[in-house]
Amino acid sequence: MTSVTVITDEAQQTEGWRLGDRLVVPAASLEAVTGWVRKPEGLCRGDVCVPVRDAAALEVEGSIDLAGFAAALGRRSVIDLDAGIAAISADASVRHAALEGLVAPEVTLPDLDGRAFTVSSLRGFKVLLVAFSSWCGCRYDLPGWQALADELADDGLRIVTVALDDDPEVVRPFTEGISIPVLLDRQHLLSEVFAVSNVPTAVWIDEEGRIARPNGLAFGTDTFADFTGVDSAPTLAAIRRWVRQGEIPIDPLSAAGAVADLSDDELDARLHFRVGAEARRQGDEVAAERNLRRAGELAPFDFSVRRAAMPLLGEDPFGQDFLDLFAQWQDQGAPYHGLPATWDAADD
Repeated sequence: MTSVTVITDEAQQTEGWRLGDRLVVPAASLEAVTGWVRKPEGLCRGDVCVPVRDAAALEVEGSIDLAGFAAALGRRSVIDLDAGIAAISADASVRHAALEGLVAPEVTLPDLDGRAFTVSSLRGFKVLLVAFSSWCGCRYDLPGWQALADELADDGLRIVTVALDDDPEVVRPFTEGISIPVLLDRQHLLSEVFAVSNVPTAVWIDEEGRIARPNGLAFGTDTFADFTGVDSAPTLAAIRRWVRQGEIPIDPLSAAGAVADLSDDELDARLHFRVGAEARRQGDEVAAERNLRRAGELAPFDFSVRRAAMPLLGEDPFGQDFLDLFAQWQDQGAPYHGLPATWDAADD
């Protein structure tokens, strides 16, 4: 092996190889694929340096061990030695700041044509960040979100949608006539930094970049209301009240911690998903299936992992496989990282 793939917020290839049970890259290549540099004072990125307490776990024969690198930063990792792919989690403090401190994470993702879009570029506006996917019926909600964005544009709302999908061309057919941003999240970063376990979900972000309402179930239309049992009208009415009257249906003390943090298994499931999806892009179907199946084992009722893997495994995310999963999920009490699409007596 002369190259490896390192997945952080994107997948990048670099020189690297397997040494026994370790996947390593030259120290000189570390910055290009992770943004971090090995210095005498530790691992450094800009003005931030993290001391290295176990140099033997980090360095081997003049190279950097990727699992040791992740551990030195306090991050989780999944390494597929045979595939030569390593996935490293985001800084947990970013997710904790969102869930507990209500600070919106910095999110930069490409649109369907590959142009980078940074959500914080909309500071000064209220932002509704909506996660959806082609493997969910919520793909048909885009016209509803477009209509709401048009209605509330002069009142200061901007809507940004994010597809948890692997292929922009799979998403594109559902964006005809849509002018609001549609971003592509191949690595499912939103599902990690906002602790999202299903779509559609929406996060309310105020003009200063604070989370006014954490991620919660939100439909832009009633296309599948008979199946989901969720009416979109209360959600849309509440968003209108927030934008026009500044009314927020949850106070900050209640919002902080309202969405449960991800468990280690759920974090590892996301990493296995990223490794599996990348292996599939590289044509390694064996590694793809191995990691995608493992992701489902670790987080069996997390739809952002389990249902998202179905099309990558040749399964129908709208067929019997999904219906069976949906029934099992309901039997388990419909576990969900996020607020429900229900409102208080002020609902319209």
